[in-house]
Amino acid sequence: MTSNEIRQKFLKFFESREHKIIPSASLIPENDPSVLFNTAGMQPIVPYLLGQKHPMGTRLVDVQKCVRTGDIDEVGDNRHLTFFEMLGNWSLGDYFKPEAIQWSFEFLTDKEEGLGLDINRIYVTVFEGNDDASRDIEAFEIWKKYLPEGRIYFLPAKNNWWSAGDNGPCGPDTEIFYDPNESALGDMTHDEFVKADDEGRVIEVWNNVFMQYEKKEGKVIGKLAQHNVDTGMGLERITMVCQKVKTVFDTDLFTPIISKIEELSNLKYGDKTDEEYIKEGDQCWVDTRREIRIVADHIRTAIFMIGDGATPSNAGAGYVLRRIIRRTIRFSDKLGLKSGSIDSLLDIIIEKYKGAYPELEKNKNIIKDEIKKEENKFRQTLEQGLKEFERGTDPFDLYQSYGFPVELTEELAKEKGIKIDRADFDKKLKEHQELSRTSSAGMFKGGLANHSDKTVKLHTAHHLLLAALQNIVSKDIKQRGSNITEERLRMDFMCDHKLTDEEKKEVEDWVNDKIKRGLNVVRKEMPLVEAEKIGAEMEFGAKYPEVVSLYFIEDENGNAISKEFCGGPHVSNTSELGYFKIQKEEASSAGVRRIKAVLE
Repeated sequence: MTSNEIRQKFLKFFESREHKIIPSASLIPENDPSVLFNTAGMQPIVPYLLGQKHPMGTRLVDVQKCVRTGDIDEVGDNRHLTFFEMLGNWSLGDYFKPEAIQWSFEFLTDKEEGLGLDINRIYVTVFEGNDDASRDIEAFEIWKKYLPEGRIYFLPAKNNWWSAGDNGPCGPDTEIFYDPNESALGDMTHDEFVKADDEGRVIEVWNNVFMQYEKKEGKVIGKLAQHNVDTGMGLERITMVCQKVKTVFDTDLFTPIISKIEELSNLKYGDKTDEEYIKEGDQCWVDTRREIRIVADHIRTAIFMIGDGATPSNAGAGYVLRRIIRRTIRFSDKLGLKSGSIDSLLDIIIEKYKGAYPELEKNKNIIKDEIKKEENKFRQTLEQGLKEFERGTDPFDLYQSYGFPVELTEELAKEKGIKIDRADFDKKLKEHQELSRTSSAGMFKGGLANHSDKTVKLHTAHHLLLAALQNIVSKDIKQRGSNITEERLRMDFMCDHKLTDEEKKEVEDWVNDKIKRGLNVVRKEMPLVEAEKIGAEMEFGAKYPEVVSLYFIEDENGNAISKEFCGGPHVSNTSELGYFKIQKEEASSAGVRRIKAVLE
């Protein structure tokens, strides 16, 4: 079964159970300042898990693009990736544990509608209970209808409890594991299962989260009025299981990319496991394989990032993208790939994914141009930077003068047995304010968007700012990114020049005029085709469901001065906003400007 078939089977299975298929949200979160990228399938669904009505109803299914780079240094082993796809089905106050468990089991085991996996190799875990919530006997009893009691294990909160943080929805989960070994493990005791999980002999393939409790200040205070189901299954991992291969890199998601790298480098990926090569004393095979995997993983991630609007820069998401592209170049050089070889890898990856993600084909030229520009820029500084590194130059100087990500300097130093002072680098970086707060340690931890009064007001001001730029500067201005925190809003937009002082003043005056007039902010649902016809502003690189949510800001005569595809939330009237002030206007990347603004 191919990865495309698995993806389609999953969507079709839940569609036949009254779920509406919704498209993947962009990798770049629209209004979640806690992360630079969508790191989990649930992130774009958060407003609806918190009670907001979804325009497509209460049963949803999707395949969400995700990026996690917290483990980037582990990429190259047999399982870590920076980009992955998360299959998910969602109940927003609709069905709960019986249906969620039944359908996950049926999809995994049914030979016609599902994946036809061996029932005797499936194991599940459920929440054992603690001071916050009782043991999940309900999930245990439901699972007994499908599996022997001896393959259902109670585990503590660190394994089987999901929480949004110290405040918000939370609840127990049930995780499904599969034994992919040719000689099946069979029934196991509790301790034997825990050991098999720790050693990777069983693989977690699905997680059903039951959001039924509410937390306040770190303490569970009771049950939620609306019970939700949030599920997730990684496409790469389940494809590995279905295709009976030993690693995600041996699936059809990676084999075409790896074959091309082999062809371009005249090197072999090899058909033994890493452990077999190490046992035979052939470490160079393992090193080569690691480098091939890094190039395959990173170039795939960069393509998806740029396809969703990211551009290389020295801050935030752009910094992560720059680091990924530059690591790709460095490891492709180590493999002996000629300059420009990356272009042929792009073609293979876009061809592989264009059916599921047509935005990649649509933005193909942009993707190629951005990667080529970054490659050229990096190569111009790489040789000189390496010479400086050999002289023992300070990592901050390498970063500032040659565009060397500190992680690259750390990798080079590690290869030479040198240790650099990371704390000193971070201190200098903070002092010079070279990098945004979110690009330092901890930026990938994830979390929910903050829907406080302040962020809600700034969200509405963000809509007004875009409308002002289109009215004052150019009607062709399009948003390319946004970020909202408690303190300020930030917008990246396409523009071919630095705004003049006069333009900034006019934009501020335009927004403040609309605030002063007390205009209504109205949410409407309509078919996607109708929303497109009326010219509503769309998020760059995003795909939308058949029915969409739009927010209109209407003048005294009911005419829309702003209309945007948006899930919200917003204030109901612009008079609630206060005084709008632009703090800074600067370049974000080539052809893209950035505005930071506040409400006083």
